Order: sequence, then C-alpha cells, then structure tokens
Amino acid sequence: MPDLHLQHDYAKALAEAGLDATPTGDVACPDPGALLAARLPVFALAAGAVAAFAQAANRVRAAAGVRPRPVRLDPERIAASFSGDRMLRLSGTPIDGFADLSGFFRARDGWVRTHANYPHHRARLLRALDVPADAGREQVADRIRGLDAATVETAAVAHDAIAVRVRDEAQWRSSEPGRAVATEPLVAVTRRADFGRVAAPAPTEAAPLAGVRVLDTTRVIAGPVASRALALLGATVLRIDPPHLPEIEWQHIENGQGKRSALLDLRDPRGAATFRALLADADILLSGYRPGALEAMIGDIGAVRPGLIRGRVCAWGTTGPWAGRRGFDSIVQAASGIAAVESGGDAPGALPAQALDHASGYLLAAGVLDAYAVGDGVGRDVTVSLARTGAWLLDAPGRRTDAPRPATPSVATVVTHGAVTAARPAVADYPDHPFPARPWGGDPPSWPILPETR
Repeated sequence: MPDLHLQHDYAKALAEAGLDATPTGDVACPDPGALLAARLPVFALAAGAVAAFAQAANRVRAAAGVRPRPVRLDPERIAASFSGDRMLRLSGTPIDGFADLSGFFRARDGWVRTHANYPHHRARLLRALDVPADAGREQVADRIRGLDAATVETAAVAHDAIAVRVRDEAQWRSSEPGRAVATEPLVAVTRRADFGRVAAPAPTEAAPLAGVRVLDTTRVIAGPVASRALALLGATVLRIDPPHLPEIEWQHIENGQGKRSALLDLRDPRGAATFRALLADADILLSGYRPGALEAMIGDIGAVRPGLIRGRVCAWGTTGPWAGRRGFDSIVQAASGIAAVESGGDAPGALPAQALDHASGYLLAAGVLDAYAVGDGVGRDVTVSLARTGAWLLDAPGRRTDAPRPATPSVATVVTHGAVTAARPAVADYPDHPFPARPWGGDPPSWPILPETR
C-alpha cells in the first residue's frame, strides 16, 4: 500500500530549482545561462532532481543525528554530470553514445526511433524488420521507409526489440499508456508486509551512508546513476551483472564510479544461491528488471531479506498497457512527444542530454534515502519511471519557443584518472567520486569485510 507519510513533494523540489537566481527554500541555484539548452525546461528538471537527492540526504543525516549541509547547486557541475557521455574522454578521445542502428528513421507515414546499442537488441531489431543479420543502417533505413511507423512498433514488441513510433504531445497524452503514466506518482513509495532488521551504519556528515550495503542490478544509465549517487554518500555498492550480457564499456566507466562490479548468472542455481546470500546481507536493492523477472530467479525478495529497501526503475510506469515494456531515455522522448517538441525542422529532435535517465536516477536515490531514513524495519519499494519523469518535463512551466544557443561546461567540471576523463559529481559538495570505475566484472561476488571509507 502507498506509504503516504513518505510521499515527499519531489515535484516541488523540481519546480523550485528553476531558471532564475533566486534561492527558494533551502536551495540556492545561480542562473544556469544556456546550460542544457532546450525548448523544454531541462535544466529545471536536472537541478530539481539533484536538489531532491541532496534534500533527502539531509533527511538521512538528521535521522542519524548528523549535521545537515546547505543545498548548493552548481549549474555547470549539474550540466556536466547530466551530459556525462559527452564529457567523457578515453585516452583523450570522445565516445559515440549511440550505435549505427540506434536513432531516427523515416517510415512511410512518419518517423520511428530505434535503440540497438546492445548486440542482443540489434539482433532482435533486425529480426523484427525481417532483414539479414548483417544489415547496415542504409538497408534498415530502406526497409523502414516501406513500412508504417505503427507496423515497425508492433513488430518490435513482438520480437522484444526496441523501436517506437514518434508521437506528438497530443497523441501521447490521449493514448492509453500516456494517460496511465500521467496518473502515477513521480516517486512512489509503498510498504510491503515483510519486517526485518535495520541497517547499522556509521554515518558521518560527508558519508551519511557509511556502512550501508547496496546491491545494484541495474544497467545503462538511470539505475546506475542512482547507485552512483548512493556511493557518493558513503554506501558500499556492489553491482551484479549477467556474464552473458556484457555492459557497454563507456557506460560502465562513466556510471560505475564508486562501486564494485561482479558477475553472476542468476539462471544458474549456484549463481542464484550466491545472489540470495548477498541480498540477505544487503540493506538496499536497486533493480531494473521487468515485473516478476528477478523473483522468478531468486524467489520472493521480502522473504530473502525482510525489511529491505528496494528501488525500482522502469521505462513506462507500473500501470497501463506498456507497463513492463522495454525502453530507454531516447525511446521515451520519441514516444511521449518530447522529440516532436525539440524538433529543429523536418526531423524529430532530442534533449541535449539523457535527462530523463539522469533525473529519474536522482529521484530514485532520493526516494530510497527517504525510505531508508525511516529506520523502522518495514520493507518498502520505491519506484520511478522515465515516462513519468518525462510527463513532468512536458507539463512544467518555462518552455521556450526556440532553444538558446547551448553553452558547454568548463574544464573545471571534469576530473582525470589515468586514461579516463569524466564529469565530477553533480552534487557540488563532493569534488570527485569515491574512486574511478573498477574493471567490469573484476570483483568477487561478495561483500567487502570493511565498509568504504572516505
């Protein structure tokens, strides 16, 4: 059931971190200028999500008897962090965030957007389009030009591939999935029936989550941003990935900072048993699995670890016909009307960063912190969705007729470790993440004996 006393007004935090220089409440935010420039108020979304996380961190500090910190937002740091893929350099070379079959394609009656960054998603897309397994972008473009956009979307769903018809705002708002997600909370916190032990942290002002164990099974951006944010506050974060689905290297380097990384095949009984043992000793679980998928491999979460705080991120919300469907930030932008709003001409456009992912990550982390701060041993689920975050952005005041000329964050917003140059944390209090990303899958699937220290 909904945990009503934990329904903090996260939407208010987003609204308060607007585009002017006036401090609001306990949040001070200078004028961001043209950072994260777009027609939609992307900076307000980004700064508000970071503010919500920082405010929740202070509620954890207060619950632990630790002095809170003023919430100080640095627009350049926020913009750099949300644009982390564009700020990232590997041996001085920028990365390309999208594969050749990811992007907009013109269909017979409109546009579609595809996502095929992972090899298995690419293979599914090619099967859905009924083209050869070695087809390139031109062959895929030719195929899609001969199909209606809705046909491509339907075929993608049938093959578990990822492609959507580009819609305008009115089409999305009037659709069944659009109406469903608009009614959901921005951050939903619900109580479970299980009850268990309370974490025994060793909080400090800089590390209010020191001694807290976070088991992270999320991938791509939103969930990893949430676990990276919790690591910033001193939590010991162990990310678990399936060995048969390697993470994209740059995504792990950019979002894996402050965490350990291990591999487990939960389809194997031994891997599932090891995961259950890890979960039994965890305080927080972050997951991006579709409903019921994780439980099918390891059993009931609350039975394995009663009282666990579970954070969940999804693309399309938990109700409506698209609940449980796969999706990514760019795909949600395309289906929800954001790409149409940001269009610069004949073709659809995009936000200046994967802002739905990053904002949802900070909102998830904020909700998890608030659920954790209660400290009553009651199991709770915290849920966010990219589509609901996108609905806030579409409804927010501050939309512009034309996007201003974008500004680039300064060199002071990045830090270099060896061959990797990456954005500093979005939270201005911290000059760097606890440590750079460790090799993917290079750690044992076990909790360290000692908690992380700062």
